[in-house]
Amino acid sequence: MRRDLGAATVDGVWPADVRQVPLTPQNAAAAHQLLVAGREHGGGRVADFPVWRDAFDTDPESDRALCLILEDAQGVVAVAQCWTSAFIRNLVVHHRAHRRGLGLALLNRVFSTYRERGEGHVDLKVMESNLRARRLYERAGMQYIQRHELDPR
Repeated sequence: MRRDLGAATVDGVWPADVRQVPLTPQNAAAAHQLLVAGREHGGGRVADFPVWRDAFDTDPESDRALCLILEDAQGVVAVAQCWTSAFIRNLVVHHRAHRRGLGLALLNRVFSTYRERGEGHVDLKVMESNLRARRLYERAGMQYIQRHELDPR
């Protein structure tokens, strides 16, 4: 799916009890754990923690500033891990925070971040069976641009 960033984007706004925080050594394990949980429900891939963490230092596609994390009083509640190539690798909202608008707000923050970086569009892949995610991306103005068959590994 793709979102054109030529038109104005709406910045993400979340509830007062939620705040955006940077990726740090203190919250990295919790962010990774949420990404792994999201993989179990929505598909995709997340590397083991040491590989995932080290990629921020070794992989040119990985940038700590593009790993957007939301926390509430209980800890990490949402993560959007994005790549420098204007691609959303993973976006997960903890089940305790579903139906609060965090997914859409975080997605809009991602769009704003890429627009500020001068990108013209943002892409992502989503499983056809992941209806919740597809509805979120459609509400955010993303369009289907290509369909791929799954690689049966």
